[in-house]
Amino acid sequence: MRNLMSAVLVLLCVMKTQGAIHTETIEYKQGDATLEGFLAYDDSMQGKRPGVLVVHQWLGLTDYEKMRARQLAELGYVAFCADIYGKGVRPKDVKEAGAQAGKYKGDRQLLRARVNAGLDELKKNDLVDSKRVAAIGYCFGGTTVIELARSGADLNGVVSFHGGLDSPTPSDGKNIKCKVLALAGADDPFQNPNDLNAFESEMRDSKVDWQIVFYGGAVHAFTQPDPGFVNAGAKYNEKADKRSWQAMKDFFAEIFK
Repeated sequence: MRNLMSAVLVLLCVMKTQGAIHTETIEYKQGDATLEGFLAYDDSMQGKRPGVLVVHQWLGLTDYEKMRARQLAELGYVAFCADIYGKGVRPKDVKEAGAQAGKYKGDRQLLRARVNAGLDELKKNDLVDSKRVAAIGYCFGGTTVIELARSGADLNGVVSFHGGLDSPTPSDGKNIKCKVLALAGADDPFQNPNDLNAFESEMRDSKVDWQIVFYGGAVHAFTQPDPGFVNAGAKYNEKADKRSWQAMKDFFAEIFK
């Protein structure tokens, strides 16, 4: 009987742990555009906690970003996945994804407006300590969180996972108020050396607190088991994925202390 009771208690604890992560889809606005984000947090925790904005890759908001939001919630953060493209705009293939990503990369002011709308939505959540907020992004999203920082947004730090690091307006680096961490594949063929040099110059000239970590043997999209396209220049790398996630956690421990 005692063994049975112990087994029941263990099962209840497991069920409680599994059911602790609350998720929901949230509609919000940027101008006239309706956006549809995804929220995740541990509802067994009490009180305010740091918030993390998650910005999607070029396929739009997918199950991948939602998985990352759940992982962040398990670490004790409130995570909100921003929607840059808009409600119902979910590219079906590489061609559509390229067109959508290109639209926003070609209009950095619109990109900044969209990502700031997501940040505002995260900050207004009652569980979020608005003084402890960060943003992370993947590929297109990695570029986007750098633009968020360049917009002068009030947050503690941004983390770019294999994002494009071009510097279209170097003088905007002076607007950056937060710490910047860029995590990149050392063998990423989509990372232009001239862009890297320009990015580094922008960070130095603007006296930003910044870091770049390169992962040997890693190419583009190294954190994504299914990036929507797989070739020699874009594929998953388990070591780089785990190491970059740990680098993010160490960065958060520093900026949220």
